[in-house]
Amino acid sequence: MIKKMLWVAACAALLAGGFAQAANPAAGKEKSKTCAACHGPDGNSAAPDFPRLAGQHYDYLVKALSDYKAGDRKNAIMAPQAANLSKRDIEDLAAYFSQQSGLTVKY
Repeated sequence: MIKKMLWVAACAALLAGGFAQAANPAAGKEKSKTCAACHGPDGNSAAPDFPRLAGQHYDYLVKALSDYKAGDRKNAIMAPQAANLSKRDIEDLAAYFSQQSGLTVKY
């Protein structure tokens, strides 16, 4: 009975990604230094030509960076920036930017 419960718990952990390391926002902050030139140091771009990353959903940021890396999303600036990012780099960057406070736009 105990072996069966342990086996079920192990399977559940695998399905839930229990053996995957969580993304690291502190590492993402360190990796984001290149991003700061266009997107600002905390992801709040001061220029309207560059999207605000701060406060965006983690999953959205992972998808966008992964798509730039794969060539499924086209941008002459972002494609080479994302080309050398590992899956872990993308996850860490997404964790960092998703935890930043986005600026409120006033009209």
